[in-house]
Amino acid sequence: MVEQNQLTAYFAGAPHAVVGASRDRSKYGNKVLRAFLQRGLPVYPVNPYAEQVEGLKSYPDLLSLPEKVHGVCIITPPQITEAVIQQAGQQGVKHIWLQPGAENELAVEQADEFQMNMVSGGPCILIALRYHE
Repeated sequence: MVEQNQLTAYFAGAPHAVVGASRDRSKYGNKVLRAFLQRGLPVYPVNPYAEQVEGLKSYPDLLSLPEKVHGVCIITPPQITEAVIQQAGQQGVKHIWLQPGAENELAVEQADEFQMNMVSGGPCILIALRYHE
């Protein structure tokens, strides 16, 4: 069960990164990025196959970002999630939100080892950000 203090901690700082940001506006990776933008929250798209997403420079991975991020929202296949958690841990990121479908038992264990605030198995970030099309 996700606790309110986990959500509060996740949004308590900035910027954030959306790993799995998509150029396709029908995909969740794009909607999540737009949700951050709708709220005026600083965000970096991470997509190794895109130069830009929603007009923002996209980065191939967390290690390529121009600054350390406060939190990471992950919208990737479960097998990729593990590598993202490793990169986040290397960068000292302490706040992770795994979106439905990105969850992976090993990734959750890794996040525990890095002592991360992990939002998983709970609400979609689109609900928390009150996203609208």
